[in-house]
Amino acid sequence: MFVSDTLHWPSSHLLAADAAFVALTRGPAPLALDCDRLARDIGQDLGLPCGVVPLPVLRDWLLTHPGGYAGRDAVWRELVLRARLRGKEWTIAAVGMAMPALVRIAGQLSAGYRGDTADIDNEVLTGFLEALRDHCDLTGPAVYASLTMAAFRAARQVRLADDQVVPVEDIESTLAGSRTPKVPYGHPDLLVRRAGTLGVIDEADVQPWIEIRLGRRAPEPIAVGLGITVDALRMRLARADERLAQAVAEGSLTGITAPDVIERTAAQARRRSGIRAGKADARVAARACVTVAA
Repeated sequence: MFVSDTLHWPSSHLLAADAAFVALTRGPAPLALDCDRLARDIGQDLGLPCGVVPLPVLRDWLLTHPGGYAGRDAVWRELVLRARLRGKEWTIAAVGMAMPALVRIAGQLSAGYRGDTADIDNEVLTGFLEALRDHCDLTGPAVYASLTMAAFRAARQVRLADDQVVPVEDIESTLAGSRTPKVPYGHPDLLVRRAGTLGVIDEADVQPWIEIRLGRRAPEPIAVGLGITVDALRMRLARADERLAQAVAEGSLTGITAPDVIERTAAQARRRSGIRAGKADARVAARACVTVAA
């Protein structure tokens, strides 16, 4: 029995999330997923229940069908995508769908723990939410396992914190004298911004690159904000990776850039901008044709 079945609101953030999940999935219009649409989108029979299925019913089905890997992956990709693009309601829904595993993880790590077990619960939830929001790669396999492992790793750090001793060098001798910083001087975001200014990468790709590569943000919300597909964003960032690596190897981002290099990269940036603008115009024209035809 979950704590949400009782009359008292729990102090643990993890179990409070379970109570919120129950509140969202009760009543005449509970949160649900259209399993038939999931199957149509993927183009295969996932073995899931038919039609629009309330989330608690779908959770019970997944628990009783541990071998339904294709169905579980499809459900969890949809849940993660909705949590990232639709906000709090579906974030709570995703936590509630994972609650049996999260409670089990918290219970395992709390056994024999000398501190407040609510700390374990809270870290389980924090690890899960961070992976849900940003770190879980929807293009990879076993999305659900990736999320629950993130929850386990986060809570395990709390459990092991008292047992870990990290040796450090003598602070006074370490700080004595001057130390030369290493390239890129601890601020790769500044190099990326300089790359955008010089035209090594497109200005429009600078902030997405920083958020995804350095901030480890999920690409889906960023792609929506840019008005492009996730695949298109991934390709843009991959091309930016190549140009950045070449520029760093040449030293053009960490030293004085020669005028001919500036002109060359600026010309390449203008050409890329023109190609990108042409593709955007083509997409607008295609949508207009579809609207007229409709």
